[in-house]
Amino acid sequence: MTIKLSKEQRIKVLNAEDVFKIMLQVLTREKKIDRNKEHCWVVCLDTKNKILLIELISFGSVNRLVIEPMDVFSFALQKRAVKIILVHNHPSGESEPSARDIEITDKLQAIGEFIQVPLIDHIIISEENYFSFEDAGLLNKIKSESNYDLSFYKTEKLVSNIKKLEKGTIGIAKRMIADNQPIEAIAKYTGLSKKQIKDLADRSKKRPLK
Repeated sequence: MTIKLSKEQRIKVLNAEDVFKIMLQVLTREKKIDRNKEHCWVVCLDTKNKILLIELISFGSVNRLVIEPMDVFSFALQKRAVKIILVHNHPSGESEPSARDIEITDKLQAIGEFIQVPLIDHIIISEENYFSFEDAGLLNKIKSESNYDLSFYKTEKLVSNIKKLEKGTIGIAKRMIADNQPIEAIAKYTGLSKKQIKDLADRSKKRPLK
């Protein structure tokens, strides 16, 4: 559900407090019974950090919320946002992030980097206060220790390193074959299978000793 914003609310976001003030207004529009349930919104921003859209993407129970990455980014891409902020509330009034909050932040920041619509903050709000992943330094910590890596650069680098390692191992095996070392010894020191060693020996026309 798209949140209807006033002209005054379509501001340039300078910090987490700016977002908190607007989202508190959005939350308190709800009926009291609904404010006691978790909500999740995606705030879409343009290149100048001006709010393009605020979309309610999930509405849960008192202490549980399902956040789907497809819902988060589909609205951002449709609106041609260049960055997003995730906001959700804790009805308990406790704004500290849970393990689930940290996990979804990790996943979303990885996807955002991959599709070039970065998650620049995740803000947890209550009716009294808020917690900003960015202000607390937690977002950078999550990025540096991420369990998700969808970047082509890092994937290509990993593949390159594996190929270099394999090349070095094969080079050692070829030298041992040339020295007529036993196949068991070659397998032990290179980690190659006997079949791989025999294939190398066939190609070099020198078989290792039995």
